[in-house]
Amino acid sequence: MGLLSSLFGGRHPTPTVAHVPPRVSARFDAADSTDDARHWANADYFSLDGALTPVKRRTMRNRARYERLNNSYLAGICETVANETIGTGPRLQLDTGDQAADRVIERQFFDWSWRIDFAGKLRTMRQSKMIDGEAFAQFVTNPRLDGVQLDLRLVEAEMVTTPIGIMLPNTTPEGSLVDGLEFDDAGNVIAYKVLKTHPGSNFRVDFFAFNRVPAENMVHWFTQQRPAQNRGVSEVAPALRLFANMRRYTEAVIAAAETAADFAAFIHSTSPAAAVDEVTPFESMEIEKRSLVTLPEGWSVSQLRSEQPTSTYAMFKREILNEIARCLQLPYNVAALDSSSYNYASGRMDHAVWAKTRNVVRDELERLLLDRVLVAWLDEAALLGIIPANLPPVVEWNWSWVWDGNEHVDPSKEASAAETRLRTNTTTLAHEYSKQGKNWETELRQRAAELNLARELGLPTTFAPDGSPAAVAQDSGGDA
Repeated sequence: MGLLSSLFGGRHPTPTVAHVPPRVSARFDAADSTDDARHWANADYFSLDGALTPVKRRTMRNRARYERLNNSYLAGICETVANETIGTGPRLQLDTGDQAADRVIERQFFDWSWRIDFAGKLRTMRQSKMIDGEAFAQFVTNPRLDGVQLDLRLVEAEMVTTPIGIMLPNTTPEGSLVDGLEFDDAGNVIAYKVLKTHPGSNFRVDFFAFNRVPAENMVHWFTQQRPAQNRGVSEVAPALRLFANMRRYTEAVIAAAETAADFAAFIHSTSPAAAVDEVTPFESMEIEKRSLVTLPEGWSVSQLRSEQPTSTYAMFKREILNEIARCLQLPYNVAALDSSSYNYASGRMDHAVWAKTRNVVRDELERLLLDRVLVAWLDEAALLGIIPANLPPVVEWNWSWVWDGNEHVDPSKEASAAETRLRTNTTTLAHEYSKQGKNWETELRQRAAELNLARELGLPTTFAPDGSPAAVAQDSGGDA
């Protein structure tokens, strides 16, 4: 008896066959290796830091800067985005529990931000982020400032780099691939290597001389497109070829029109019997200005017809510009500064997307830069005795940032909607005023002062729908 018989008492077990499901081979067109695969020839599996070598980032950055200087559309888009996003700059709205102290601190911070041109630096950073892909701002001490000497020094992207011949200590495994950033073991940026001179400077450049700036003294603003990304990519990189194509097409159209206009006329025979003199092909001759000439029998004059610009010229430029604006989250009429093809509804719909994008960027700035600037300013202001006494700790303060608002296309509709929201308690005065870029407390105090003066002078304070006075104010002394 064999081994199986002894194990199963002389009975052989019934063999079972495992069911193997058929293999399904899914098909994905985007993964096919067909002739169209050449379109994906440059696709790779590198990490973004590995793919974005310093040389590649420098190439894209230089091309974007060149296009910024030579393309009026890109120049205008950069200015528009910076002005729309930053405007005249954010205003601090503070709530410490002491209204008098709030007004003092807000005024002092406003004066300091005006002295260092805070809004101008923010607009420059927004343009740098669009063109270079990232913006750097270093906290420095400016001895020329009165009072608080905190200042922001903007740093160009190429100045933050790994100096030649210097290895970064305490880096992550990919630290050597991330140019100019120093990491701790947990992958946090702890310092930035900043060259003392710009590598493209006309003066002597020492690529070994650098400053090590701790991370708490540096603001690095960029859009993180993938996890573990540490340097920024130009926001206009996807559109660089489109900008170049649009300029080339415009120049080609102009050249074609000029070529057609350069040839005043052709003289040719329309009769086979016409006597033909020996002439040099394509020989030119001068035509006397405002002259009337005759031609021999059988000869006629014709002129090249300029076919440029064609009827599709404007359509082509519009489509290209629309594609360019898409990667920047801009509506066409903002990028082109042309709303001739828009109606009211489509304009508002497109601007709703742009408004959300602008709010996201402002939120990034508040968390990344503005709150840090305020805390640093408060630390120095407290040492100088600018902060009023007997206030709670800063960690218990509340504050917000008020940005410029946008004028509504239909102010009467917006005012009616705001009145309805306030009456139904679905909004607040602070929110409604902030949409206009105003501080609600400042506006209410100003309005109270105006009403008091109106009562003093006996002027009406309310008006009927037809514009006539609905009521005449009365002062404390009786009827006005």
